[in-house]
Amino acid sequence: RLEKNPSFATSMRESVGVVPTEEHTVIELTGTDRPGLLSEICAVLADLRCNVVTAEIWTHNTRAAAVVHVTDDSSGCAIEDPSRLSTIRDLLCNVLRGSDDPKTARTALSHPGVTYRDRRLHQIMFADRDYERVERAGLRERDKSPFPHVTVLDCVERDYTVVTMRAKDRPKLLFDIVCTLTDMQYVVFHGVVQTERTGAYQEFYIRHVDGFPISSEAERERLIQCLEAAIERRACEGMELELCTEDRIGLLSDITRIFRENSLCIKRAEISTENGKAKDTFYVTDVTGNPVDPKIIDSIRRQIGDTVVCGVNSPRLSNPEGKEGSRIDGCYGADYMILFERWSSYVHGMRVLYWDNVQRAMPKEPALG
Repeated sequence: RLEKNPSFATSMRESVGVVPTEEHTVIELTGTDRPGLLSEICAVLADLRCNVVTAEIWTHNTRAAAVVHVTDDSSGCAIEDPSRLSTIRDLLCNVLRGSDDPKTARTALSHPGVTYRDRRLHQIMFADRDYERVERAGLRERDKSPFPHVTVLDCVERDYTVVTMRAKDRPKLLFDIVCTLTDMQYVVFHGVVQTERTGAYQEFYIRHVDGFPISSEAERERLIQCLEAAIERRACEGMELELCTEDRIGLLSDITRIFRENSLCIKRAEISTENGKAKDTFYVTDVTGNPVDPKIIDSIRRQIGDTVVCGVNSPRLSNPEGKEGSRIDGCYGADYMILFERWSSYVHGMRVLYWDNVQRAMPKEPALG
């Protein structure tokens, strides 16, 4: 885990980890978010003859994190040459040094593993302490809406800590919450998951891995901040743009450059390639964080072609009958949630049913009365 690797100190604010595997090279990036950052990263990779196979980029609270899978453009295999890997890492770290404090820029080599990509991004941003609120001139005030709302209370009679969460429902929300609890060394013993129209309610009875509930106000406040950050990282901020076209070397660099030249800021991105096709999804705003002018989208289409489609930001799950819910009993963690997430990303009814099945199959403590 990133937070347990000594080379990833919590004071590190810009980092690049490069991991070669059999099929591709995994690059992990963290740094200060700014307009044009992804464009600069993609340009460096293109110049180094690296082909981006898949990637996911998150931004939150002035921080940016990415997990990028690349191959050598000539062989189509992982890049294994230590000298070339070192060059990739150093040049990418130079890009990430474009922050207010260049002294914090560092490079690091993380250990290879099979951690699910979404969970890895949570771990990277958690280690980067993106949950700490910052006050900077020019930043928009935090949304005044009641979502997300997290409370942490004591259940003295049962010796648990009770965590409740209300937020706008969206795909993978349950996955994000349980991953964060697990990475913070908490165990979920019982829980309730409920959705009503576009809202979600989750309640968990937890203890620390040492068997004790939360005992300090500082720990309670830190858990609230971390869960709120976990909810917000994947929130669909900005206009959704989908691109589907023939893949080629340098395509992502060209696309992100056009976005930057049209003053678009990428808040989140999902990059994938399959059978010679590139299918990319971007969530964009203008450089001030405001909605994108439709005229700019028309200009981008003229430059890229009609392969760019404007998406709809509403979640792709719905619950027309109003309310559904399920009780969760037993000890669960993020490893099980990775399996759940694969089955229940978008189909709300399946999500509830699958939790019911797991409840029957897994060993559990007696249900709370």
